[in-house]
Amino acid sequence: MAERTDGRTDGRTDQRPGRITLTEVADHAGVSRSTVSLVLRGSPLVAADTRERVQAAIAALGYIYNRGAATLRAARTQTAGLLVCEINNPFYAELTAGVDDVLDTEGFVAFIANTAESPERQDRFLQRMREHNVDGVILCPAAGTSPDLLDRLRRWDLPFVQALRFVSARDSDYAGVDYQAGVETVTDHLVGLGHRRIAFVGGNLDHSAYAARRAGFAAAMRRHGLSDDLVLRCPLTRRAGAEVVGPLLDRPEPPTAALCYNDVLALGLLLGLEARGLRAGRDLAVTGFDDVPEAALSRPALTTVATSARQIGQEAARLLLRRIADPQGPPERIILPSRLVVRASCGGGSPTL
Repeated sequence: MAERTDGRTDGRTDQRPGRITLTEVADHAGVSRSTVSLVLRGSPLVAADTRERVQAAIAALGYIYNRGAATLRAARTQTAGLLVCEINNPFYAELTAGVDDVLDTEGFVAFIANTAESPERQDRFLQRMREHNVDGVILCPAAGTSPDLLDRLRRWDLPFVQALRFVSARDSDYAGVDYQAGVETVTDHLVGLGHRRIAFVGGNLDHSAYAARRAGFAAAMRRHGLSDDLVLRCPLTRRAGAEVVGPLLDRPEPPTAALCYNDVLALGLLLGLEARGLRAGRDLAVTGFDDVPEAALSRPALTTVATSARQIGQEAARLLLRRIADPQGPPERIILPSRLVVRASCGGGSPTL
């Protein structure tokens, strides 16, 4: 049974003075306490006229259902936690939609929390989700997350799936994309267009997704006999993308291409170029990563790497449901392939929309 911070574990409604109780609702409706409980849980076992009478009593008395206490008695709550680290990034909106696609069909509801790259916030949200007795969590670990967190989740017997990033690949479920291969592909494309001075731009935090992207850039550049040391780290925001144009171009030997960590940063870089009277694809080749919906609508349209955020969310949700159903099953890792999408911002090839 899940722990209670107030010392009670019997699932009874709060008995504070002035709080309407389940028994009072039952007396008002002229039914048993158990019938009221069935109505609150949406049970089909209650006749329509009885349900209406109970609901009228609830409304008349102003009764508030203590759902948190009631769920302590249930083996399953049909709820799951989803913790993302950057909710303002449209990529995570697509991921969330994918998670919801799967959970909704199975009658689950997701509690969504934004950790904002803070392990401390992440810990608080996980604790609250545990208190609400969620059946499991999908976690995109905040930068700086300790591997000890996974051990804690196991001690709690809380099923979990890591998505997009991982703090430890050992004995845990994971759903993500092959970041390294994606970055290698777009780097190869830029080199194929004749670029030799290519900058890797963006990412000011260390985690598995950054490491994989950086490794892909280094591997591709070295394979072509080129230097991979032109790396500019910055926050993953539009403003940072616009502001990095100066440090990129105002150097003795500026790059001819900028490979951005993600689309949000790349879209900002396009704006920064425009503010200087320059244009991506003509004065500087620019590529992004993720293929968010806006990438095809920017001017010029953004060359990027499609990572199928919605599908990752769907796969993560399916993994979690399998883990909930079989807590002792072997760990699974689902790595989706990426796909290069060539558009006008890199200045070469046949643009595709």
